[in-house]
This record gives sequence, structure tokens and C-alpha cells, in this order.
Amino acid sequence: SQGTCVQAKIEPSKLMSCFEGCIVRKDLTKRIKEGANVPIFVLEYLLGMYCSSDNEGEIEEGLEIVQNKLSQLYIRPDEAELVKSKIREAGDGYPVIDKVSVTLHFKKDIYVASFLSLGLRDVPIERDIVVENQRLLSGGIWCIITFDYSFIGEEKILNPFKITRLTPIQMPFVDALDYVDQRSNFTKDEWVALMLRSTGIEPNSIDMRTRMLLLARMMALVENNINICELGPRSTGKSHVFKEISPSSILVSGGQATVASLFYNLSTRTPGLVCNWDVVAFDEVAEIKFKDKDAITIMKDYMASGSFSRGGEHLEGKASMVFVGNINESVDTLLLQASLFKPFPIGMNEDTAFLDRFHCYIPGWEIEPFSPKTFTDDYGFICDYLAEIARELRKLSFTTVIDRYFRLDDSLKQRDVTAIRKMVSALMKLIYPDGEVDKEGVREILEFAMEMRSRVKEQLKRIQPDDEFKGSRFIYYDIDTGESKEILVPECVELAIKQGMD
Repeated sequence: SQGTCVQAKIEPSKLMSCFEGCIVRKDLTKRIKEGANVPIFVLEYLLGMYCSSDNEGEIEEGLEIVQNKLSQLYIRPDEAELVKSKIREAGDGYPVIDKVSVTLHFKKDIYVASFLSLGLRDVPIERDIVVENQRLLSGGIWCIITFDYSFIGEEKILNPFKITRLTPIQMPFVDALDYVDQRSNFTKDEWVALMLRSTGIEPNSIDMRTRMLLLARMMALVENNINICELGPRSTGKSHVFKEISPSSILVSGGQATVASLFYNLSTRTPGLVCNWDVVAFDEVAEIKFKDKDAITIMKDYMASGSFSRGGEHLEGKASMVFVGNINESVDTLLLQASLFKPFPIGMNEDTAFLDRFHCYIPGWEIEPFSPKTFTDDYGFICDYLAEIARELRKLSFTTVIDRYFRLDDSLKQRDVTAIRKMVSALMKLIYPDGEVDKEGVREILEFAMEMRSRVKEQLKRIQPDDEFKGSRFIYYDIDTGESKEILVPECVELAIKQGMD
């Protein structure tokens, strides 16, 4: 049932034998994370190399190596000058971990790199390195970089720092077919628990409903062009998955979004974030500001079709769009006064054409603020492994799985049907990546997906009370029995009951 906490315990030895080298104990991540402000996927890349074991002695030994590596390679921003000095004194072969982003210096026709923690800019970087790692050009990636240093006084060289090697912090190869095959060794509850623990969450402290909501946050990682909104209270980890877990997603703070950075830069003729990343997530939706008048038009175009036109160019992207933000009022107040989209900026929060493009609205207010017991000390996938598998799963589609057992009501608009099918496909990849699912498994996913889309539709009816959004009823039929069921939105039902009582 939705309200109970089913306890899911998986033997570490079973995980290790099924996913050798891809499993890590999550409390190790916490222990190191407190001392280093690097994303979790960077830490777990190292932990995966040295601590993927259930032997306590090997783990402690590996931890020491990881801590030594971090203390040698990771740069605290306040030590940047010291590290630059060390690179100079070493002369060649000095390695560091940092986030690298690259731009084309078109007047000199060379690529130059800048470094987040080191604070270095305009460091020449070989064209071949850039061509192999396109994401360096859009948002930057975490890497292990080896520097040489040579300063020739007579010649006016651009920069004495030289990059001799650059290794992106990502797993070199993942076997997606093996991952899918191993699914059959686990029950549904074990698998869901494993997925959540992989993001750092302890499932045994939360009920089944909350597990589904937290899993829904991951839909954007496994499904192309899915548009998700989640608004809720502070400290519920809304942006955690996009900031810490996957190197394939980028978190944009609302105030920094421009058409050039998101879609296409006309002056440099380079595609933006939606063409280079799997997920573009907007943090703090209330702060979203666009200087360009056509920004929302391009955004609508992209959210509807996965393509857009700019400056005579027609481009396509696979990035899913996620919008997260805080709700500072009670849900009832929002429903009575406006809609659940009210926290969006004025203009966007009543633009029904824009809001209708959301496939899914996750009710963030149902998720408890995170506390120490929220986080797991158990085993899960190394984040980077999970992120690479998620990228592979984007190539699959399970949109037709509902047709085995169910039929959607004819009153649903095409956009509703597309949204429901997209979410069903994404949840299948997360829970049943091998496609082995029974009727009740499909029913659970279908009802959840219908509720998430119905929440969007209910808000559109509030914003625009005419007939445009009225006709759709979120009903599905059981093909075998002919029975029908209507899916309602819990908070709207509760409010109607309260108003009835008043």
C-alpha cells in the first residue's frame, strides 16, 4: 500500500557479484563529501576505483588512497595560488582535479580553457582534446588535468600553463545489456530501493508513495525531451539529482538563462545547452528572467517538439527540461487564489501554452524536508555508472507497454496521451528496464503517470476557465474486463471535500 514502508535489504555480496566494480557504500561518499566541495559523481568515480568492495580492510585502505588523491589533486579555491606555484615549480606532469570549460578564441583561432577552482583563464588547449569532449564547450566538465609549465621570456606566448592530458571524470565503458539482464535477480521493491540508494536516499525511511515521487525526479535522466516541474518546500532535495548525481545534467540558476546559452549563440554560431546536455534543470523558477523577447517562444517550440529555429538555423536537442522551485504558501491557498504554477515569474505563470507543455508536475510538498535519516549508509550504484546507464537507457522506448492491458479514454488530448506515454516509458526504464512487467506493475505506473499529467491539466483549467482544457477526463479502461477507472488529483479532491464541508 502507498502509506507503508516496505523494508528492502539487499546483501552486499549479491550486488557485488551482479555489478562488479560498479557498487559503492554510500556512507563513504558522505564521509569524504564533508571535506571536499566536489560533486558526488567525482568522489564516487574515485571510490569506485579503490573502494568497490564489501571487505572492511580493503575499504579502509581504498578510502586512504582516495583521501590522499583528493588532498593531492583537488584544489580548494583558497589554495589556487599555492597550486599554481606548485605547477610552476614542477615544470611538467602536475595533475589536478578541476572543472574545465573551453571557448574558441576566434581572433587567434585557438581553443582556450578556464578552470573553476584554479581561477586560470585563457590556457591553450589542443583542438583534438576539444573535439573528443564537446561538453567542454557548453557548461564545462570535471576532469583530471595534467599541466606542464614553460615560460619563455623573449617570446610573447599566450600562457605558460599547458594542458598535456585531460581525462573526463566518467566511467570509460558501461555494459547496458548486462545491466538490463541483471534486473531479473531482484524483486521490484529491491530494485526501487537500489535506485534510490544510488542517489543517496534511504528508502526504508519513506513510504511507497514518496519512493515513487523521488524516482520520478530521475525520469529526466532516462527519457529524452520530457518536461518536468516540481515545486515544494525548501530542503527536499529538488535539485540534488541534477547537481550532484549525473555529469550529464546541468543546473542553471534562473537568473542566468539566455537564449544564446540555452539554444544557439548567433555570434559564435555554437549550439547551446539543450543540444549538448541530457538534462537542463532550472533552479529557483521564481528567478527566471529572459532579456530576449523571443525566449519563451523558442522555449515553447523546443518543449513541444525537441527542435527550434534561430538565425536561419533549425536545430534539434534531446535535453529534458526540468523546472524546480519553492512554494512559500500552503497548497490550499495556491489552489484557492491562483494555481500551483503561481511561483513561476509573472507572465510565465499564466501562459497556458507554455504550461501545457509540461508532461509532469511532481507534488514536491508531499516530500518531507531531508534530515540525517533520509540519507543511506547502504550500498548503491556508483553515481557515474548510474548516469552512464541512464544515457544508454535514453535509446530505449517503452511508450506502448500500456497497450498490452489498458486503453486511455478518447477525451484525452494528444498532448495528454504523449505526456502519459513518456512518463510510463521513463518509469519502466527506472523500475523494469528489461521490460518484464505484469499487469499490476503497468497499472501502478500508468495511474501514477496519469495523476502527474492530470495535475498540470487541473491548473490550466484554473488559469483559463473556458472550455479549452475542460473536456479531458483522465480515465483508463482494462482491455480484458472493460472496467474503467478515473484518476483524480489528491489535493484537488481534498480541497473540494473541505469546501463541501464549509
